[in-house]
Amino acid sequence: MDGESSITFFQKTATKCPVCDKEFFREEMRTGRGRLIAGKLTHELRRTYEPSQKYGAIHPLIYPVVVCPHCYYASFAPDFAAIKPEAAELLHQKYNERREQVENILPPLDFTSPRQLKEGLASYYLATLCYEHAHKDVSPTFKKGLCCLRAAWVANDMHKKHPNDNYDYLARVFYRKARFFYAHAIEMEQTGKEKLSSGGHLGPDLDKNYGYDGVLYVTGMLEYRYGPTTDSEKRQVALNRAKRTIARIFGMGRASKDKPAAILDNARDVYEQIAKELGSTDTDPENPDA
Repeated sequence: MDGESSITFFQKTATKCPVCDKEFFREEMRTGRGRLIAGKLTHELRRTYEPSQKYGAIHPLIYPVVVCPHCYYASFAPDFAAIKPEAAELLHQKYNERREQVENILPPLDFTSPRQLKEGLASYYLATLCYEHAHKDVSPTFKKGLCCLRAAWVANDMHKKHPNDNYDYLARVFYRKARFFYAHAIEMEQTGKEKLSSGGHLGPDLDKNYGYDGVLYVTGMLEYRYGPTTDSEKRQVALNRAKRTIARIFGMGRASKDKPAAILDNARDVYEQIAKELGSTDTDPENPDA
């Protein structure tokens, strides 16, 4: 625990890791006093923030994942202590593998000092690896998708600071992984194998929970933007799948009137773009003919 800042603080009470049984102090972000100046919402439903004169640029996304600095077990805070004993044992055995995987793609990490972007990105990658062994009750498939999406966002932030270090490539890798996990999470929900209602805050960002409609939108958007492109037949299948997914947000038309404009407006835009690429005249998601 080293060098607290005006942006974060370390808890005074230690947290015990359920995987390695060692203790550490969790870092939390301070709130209030104009630290966060909300900016625009992107088409990916990511909230941007303007740098303040007093605090500079702040990246809230790098703090939500709890990481044990001793064994690199990582998860969102509500899930950290809820891991099953058999999963904890497996994660304990895989510590070296986990550490090597993250250190192969990122600079040296320090989870005992105030986090930088690299620790934020690493936290989501580590959580993705750890949720592989989580119980279905915590919606691990969706959580892996959310972690990959946010990892892509943080990788893009790193690319802006280090444009020659290939973080833009890493972002694309995480976007494609997010596409896979989001689509799989929808399938798991439909078959009853995992419930998105167990996922807690569905985000995708921290400022607002867009719920199931947000998951549908992000799933369709990722399918459209990061699905197959080289094989025309696979591309068409992916586009039609994305189109159907987004159409579900609108239901029978009237059902959508009370939904957030951010969801509806972005969903309409993506739906129209998909229809245009498919050469379809069906550009109204409230009255789809496909």
